[in-house]
Amino acid sequence: MAGPYIPLEPATPAFDDAGTPYSDRYGDVYHTVHGALAQAEHVFIRGNGLPDRWQGRSSFTVCETGFGLGLNFLALWRRWRDDPARPQRLHMISIEAHPFRRADLAALQQACVPPELAGLAAQLQAQWPTLLPGLHRLEFEGGALTLTLAFGRAQVLAGQILAQVDAYFLDGFAPSRNPDMWDGEMLHRLTRRCAPDATAATWSSAGAVRRALETAGFEVTRQPGFGGKREMTVAQRRAHDWNGRPSSGAQLAAHRASGERHAIVVGGGLAGAGVAQALALRGWRVTVLDHDLARHDGHIAAALTPAVSKDDNIRARLSRAGSQRALRRWMALPPEARPLHCGTVQVHGENLKRATPQDVVPALAFPPEWVRAVSREEGSELAGLPLTQAGLFFADGLRVQPDALCRALLATPGVEVVPAQVAQIRGPDVDGRAAVAPDVASEAAGKWQALDAGGQVIAQADTLVLANGLAVQGLLAQAGLLAELPDMASMFTMAGEIVLLEAGLLKAVPRCVVSGNGYFLPALGGTCALGTTYLPHQVEAGVSPQGQHEIMEKIQSVIGQPLLQAGIRPSGRDGLWPGWAGWRVVMPGRLPAIGPVPGAAGLWVATGYASMGVTWSALAGDVIGSLLEGEPVPLEQELLQAIAPR
Repeated sequence: MAGPYIPLEPATPAFDDAGTPYSDRYGDVYHTVHGALAQAEHVFIRGNGLPDRWQGRSSFTVCETGFGLGLNFLALWRRWRDDPARPQRLHMISIEAHPFRRADLAALQQACVPPELAGLAAQLQAQWPTLLPGLHRLEFEGGALTLTLAFGRAQVLAGQILAQVDAYFLDGFAPSRNPDMWDGEMLHRLTRRCAPDATAATWSSAGAVRRALETAGFEVTRQPGFGGKREMTVAQRRAHDWNGRPSSGAQLAAHRASGERHAIVVGGGLAGAGVAQALALRGWRVTVLDHDLARHDGHIAAALTPAVSKDDNIRARLSRAGSQRALRRWMALPPEARPLHCGTVQVHGENLKRATPQDVVPALAFPPEWVRAVSREEGSELAGLPLTQAGLFFADGLRVQPDALCRALLATPGVEVVPAQVAQIRGPDVDGRAAVAPDVASEAAGKWQALDAGGQVIAQADTLVLANGLAVQGLLAQAGLLAELPDMASMFTMAGEIVLLEAGLLKAVPRCVVSGNGYFLPALGGTCALGTTYLPHQVEAGVSPQGQHEIMEKIQSVIGQPLLQAGIRPSGRDGLWPGWAGWRVVMPGRLPAIGPVPGAAGLWVATGYASMGVTWSALAGDVIGSLLEGEPVPLEQELLQAIAPR
């Protein structure tokens, strides 16, 4: 981990004697008494040469230390909206160790924001996230403006953000009050993510701040300050950093797609559909190739519940990030595909690393509106049926409809679905080896091709994403790329099934997701889904008496009454309830593989989702889309490395 887990501590609203928002923790005001918006314009916007520097560009990225009341963001948003020569896309990243709760932020902005920005402030408040550690991506203006909020300590997050930053707003409390925010090592880690022509500006003129920027590779000058301050600091990145090496911002730019923004996605299940939607929302043309789009027919419902661990490990953090992205991406879908935001009562300790709920919740200090320990009685009330034990309640638990969800994601404008089976892939260059045969037409040069069993080209594009489950293994092997990916070479399948029961046959129907060793979902169209089994080394995935018995026992173990009405038996001649069965693809360590394939520019994978297909789908799509577009990535670098193809 980047460091030991540190709970997030929200800011507490306070005002000084002049009525200016004030921090008791740091003994300093959030903005100058001469006007926060005027300060934002003078120091941060004009200090970074804006709007001139962004005009005519396709995108521009700003990184801020200290979000505070969000007034710098609102000022930047207004300036961008008012500029006819603005970049097509504007991204802002802001680090905040002590964010305000939504209600507190709204009250403070109401007191501080002028009427002309009240509408923008209301949009920000409407999207303000639950105060959870990590990165939170908000989108405005149809996705043309993004705000990535990084909640946590700057010393940790400065090295975890992956973005190519064009301008830095170095804000925060005074260096004498909050020295960690201005620490030279922190600033060096933060500015390593900069573009070659990056600039920085701050109201601080402290010598230590100027020296830290110089050490980080910037030419530093002084300019007239604002609101009674004689001087402020502005900086321009030197052509090379202090030791002569290019900026590591190039790490992100190296992934950026060139030429036509067209991608082939192989696989139309949860993995492929999530990637297709994310790229199409960014203006890409996407061709999805899949020979079995009916794989989720009958898979009417599944559960998405975040995982937690007492030490907030990699898997728990990824699960939380995936849950948050799914909420933001999918709650705007048409009603027939939109998840049910019903919450989850989790009544077992499997995901808690043997700790009880009473241990986990105080250690994490997550907001109770996101997760809280519940007694057996409260859990039963939430679920609408008696439970056998206490547990946790996750307010963001979802009942997802995989079949309807995939159809909706693939219906995103810009996505074309082609029913075809890909038997092999052929790339433009793999580690310098030409992979396209000499007799291939010249228009194929530099492109990845998807071919059928007869060797005919189905589609070709600069970017190819393999998201077709275990078949990714064979395609990589055929292309000579699997040998360097031992974990992907060890992927395997695991069969699983669910039981589908008419609500009228049940003693009670849950109001929310009930999670134990299995899950019991609220009714959808008069039918409840119960799951699931985990069966490795199967020849085929199917509904079976053994599997249904196992599922029913799992659910019965957490419910304090009979599951079925008295005398109810399966009505089918085979003695089975209706059900559905499918496959999971599992990686060693149970983490997915999402990202670019080493040594094969333009080739990406999204696979190994195991039993968390609905958890990873939206997140993976936005990770790949962000990297291809060169925009800030909505996931910490440590987590990106954990899921990188390996």
